[in-house]
Amino acid sequence: MKERSIVQLAKTIVDARAFQNLITGLIILAGVLVGAETYPAVEAAYGSVLHVADKLILTAFIFEIVIKMVAEGRKPWRYFYDPWNVFDFVIVAAAMMPFAGSAATVLRLLRLLRVLKLVRALPKLQLLVGALLKSIPSMGYVSLLLLLLFYVYAVAAVFMWGTNDPVHFGTLQTAMVSLFRAVTLEDWTDLMYINMYGCDSYGYDGMKQLCTAPSASPVGGALFFVSFVLIGTMIILNLFIGVIMKGMDEAQAEMDCDADAGDDQPGAAPVPLADKLLALHAQLGEIQGQIVALHRAATDFGQNPPSDQRSRKADTEEIPPPLPSTPELMPAE
Repeated sequence: MKERSIVQLAKTIVDARAFQNLITGLIILAGVLVGAETYPAVEAAYGSVLHVADKLILTAFIFEIVIKMVAEGRKPWRYFYDPWNVFDFVIVAAAMMPFAGSAATVLRLLRLLRVLKLVRALPKLQLLVGALLKSIPSMGYVSLLLLLLFYVYAVAAVFMWGTNDPVHFGTLQTAMVSLFRAVTLEDWTDLMYINMYGCDSYGYDGMKQLCTAPSASPVGGALFFVSFVLIGTMIILNLFIGVIMKGMDEAQAEMDCDADAGDDQPGAAPVPLADKLLALHAQLGEIQGQIVALHRAATDFGQNPPSDQRSRKADTEEIPPPLPSTPELMPAE
């Protein structure tokens, strides 16, 4: 009984809204402390206070892990069934590794990872991260399509504009970087005007020595860059948004299914089949009892007089027999 009460208390603490808000606040405070250490003046004045506060926060995170393991009862390893719990455990364990000297920077970076615990603390962030993870396979195909587009246009740009604009399209690799600049809409019109009007007329001020073979192509330059921006930015990049939205819908559907099933904690152990059958049997028994009560009430309220025992007996015999008190379950294999 004592062990059961401790487990129940741990579950109550873990499920408490105040406990969750406390952990969220500590995560934010940990991020603020790491950011404060980037200022040398603050580090010099309050370094000892910051280190003590960091130790206290780390202790609180360790207590969070322990209390969640205790809430699992005699199966504490079920704590690791949840990938988010594994994520929290790795971050806390990494912060406890002994670093010194030049590795202190690594320790600070590991401590900075605590800010990512906000993803675990806020369900909406979990939804976004889950949507991104589900979108990775489809995003890979969209990225491959975008890479093919870059490659085709980059090769064409080197052939057409390599001599006129050697700075941006002199080689294949620089051409792909310049096209990335264009697809992000960062001064892409400058790239277009250089090749529309020629490097001797636009864009090469201060580096005329590089403009050795100027050539103007007003129509070709406009068609090339406008088509690339339309296909790359307006179509393919929007495919990423569509893929992410689809992944978000799938992640939301999974969360709704877990909520409907009462499975608020991801990775919880499944309910045994025998327990489900017992619960269904109890519900069927209650429903049958209600049907019997309604049937008798209708019989008493009917036109047959109460003294008509034969009719009452006939009506009573039509009532289905009650379910057995305990369902016969097949023995577990």
